[in-house]
Amino acid sequence: MSIELRHLRYFAAVADELSFTRAAARLHIAQPPLSQQIRQLEDELGVRLFDRTKHEVRLTGVGRAVLEEARRTLTQAGRVAIAARRAAEGQTGSLTVAFSSSMPHTVLPRVLRAFRARFPEVALTLHERSTEEQVELLRSGSVDVGFLRLPVEDAAHSLVIEPILVERLVLALPKGHRLAKQRAVAVKSLAKEPFVSLPRHAAPGLHDQIEAICRRAGFRQIVAQEAQQIQAIIGLVSAGLGVAMVPASTQSLQPEQVTYRAIKGPPASTKTAVAYEAGNDSPVLRSFLRVVAGEMKSRKQSSARVYTAAM
Repeated sequence: MSIELRHLRYFAAVADELSFTRAAARLHIAQPPLSQQIRQLEDELGVRLFDRTKHEVRLTGVGRAVLEEARRTLTQAGRVAIAARRAAEGQTGSLTVAFSSSMPHTVLPRVLRAFRARFPEVALTLHERSTEEQVELLRSGSVDVGFLRLPVEDAAHSLVIEPILVERLVLALPKGHRLAKQRAVAVKSLAKEPFVSLPRHAAPGLHDQIEAICRRAGFRQIVAQEAQQIQAIIGLVSAGLGVAMVPASTQSLQPEQVTYRAIKGPPASTKTAVAYEAGNDSPVLRSFLRVVAGEMKSRKQSSARVYTAAM
């Protein structure tokens, strides 16, 4: 049996109008082809849907029963078409997002709020993962998009990596530390200080950058303790286990026993990027990236206004 949606649309139109002439005008087709389509439908079903005379067209009892099902089918087909269009526009579906431990204190909450407001029907799944883990998950397709620290080791060149934010590094000190009296601390002053650091696999770029900053000041870090998450690093600093160089956004974590200070010397900064697999053509991903771009543009404009007002 090969009943097409157009057969059902034609049948419903004739049933509404109870006139082949009026139904043909409504459908913008000639009457003979319409009559032919209805006959084909009746032949396919093996029933008579209409009683026809020279003066009137009436639905048969079978026709009335078939009409109810035809309307349901047409309604469902319309819903399918709408769903397909919304999915193609990135308005429905799912998205898996990975982020490094410091991202909840930077751009991620802002982006997620904006995306949720614009695309409430998209199912979001979030995973906190190290930069190294994110790269592997992106390559395997287990994650759609990642928020990570640059630089990223991508020897296969399979990822698209788009920098979105630059933020300075600051120094986190235990409250009452001798260096906390200074507004800005010279890196060389940290030569004999124990450090609390991220392990390299958690954030290779940030880890290597901090090591390079220390080398330029003439020493190597004394790593007293490593922690996988920025929050844990700040917790260990507050416990007096060492000092730490962290992204400026970390200052939103303000435990009573931690003091943040600027780092004296050449500007030290870290870059955040979004990354995704080059072959990922998901409409939902495209929608998400547009939201990221919009939020970053808005953030820059807000920062520029604050800077201008302060001048």
